[in-house]
Amino acid sequence: MSAAVPLPAVHPRRRAFSVLRGTGVAGIASAVVIAVATLVAIFGSMLAPYSPVAANISLTFVGPSASNPLGFDFEGRDVLSRLLAGAQSSMLGPLAVVVGALLIGTLLAVVAAWRRGSTDAVIASGLDILFAFPGILLAVLAAAVFGVGLLSASVALMIAYTPYVARVLRGAAMKERGQPYVAALEVQGASGASICLRHIVPNMMPLIVAQATIMFGWAMVDLAAISFLGLGVQPPTPNWGFMISENQIGIPEGYPLPALAAGVCIVLVVIAFNVLGERLLEQAQAAR
Repeated sequence: MSAAVPLPAVHPRRRAFSVLRGTGVAGIASAVVIAVATLVAIFGSMLAPYSPVAANISLTFVGPSASNPLGFDFEGRDVLSRLLAGAQSSMLGPLAVVVGALLIGTLLAVVAAWRRGSTDAVIASGLDILFAFPGILLAVLAAAVFGVGLLSASVALMIAYTPYVARVLRGAAMKERGQPYVAALEVQGASGASICLRHIVPNMMPLIVAQATIMFGWAMVDLAAISFLGLGVQPPTPNWGFMISENQIGIPEGYPLPALAAGVCIVLVVIAFNVLGERLLEQAQAAR
């Protein structure tokens, strides 16, 4: 009998590129938009040609020029500089929400699937209670208790998003829990924590990544709305959501560009995350 030839290991980077190619042209274009937005969030403050917080009332709502392609806002600040610098808080907040909700939601889903019985029932009941509280309502409550700011708003949304993550991942965790390899590992004496961390969670990773991508778009919209209401990022810190709020007075006066530019940035990034997330979710569901 000839010995079985081992299959070559696939490098994670090649696997990621293969998954991205599978999302099609729309998915690749969305990934490019996300990559550009991420780079701007990291280096935007250094790329800003002018100070994003220095005001000059004499330049209020002055239109675009060669040196200021997007003109000035209601306090005479360069709009392009504020967009570049504001990308950091606009992207960092949703990232914190997604990471926190995924960690807690994945933990609850895996524990519920592994222990089942009364543990699963208690977790499900707790998630049902959290479903009753919309994210923005929790953010308003957090602002009233802990004060306004990006941190309290992000924590509130993280709590609100956790039941959605746990509910979706619980089904996948239940399916993995019933696989024959889990029973074989238990017979071999592997601990529950080891099986969950080394096998169940990695096998759920495509679905986790897809959920994270979609949820990032939700979080960006919600945090932009919270900042628009004045409960998120506070002035003079630049933020895309707050830029829409502070420049809305220019719209009826015929100066829509400062608010419109920030809104376009939010829409482009949210669409990119939603499109890529939907394509990744389709791949994850097809592979299950």
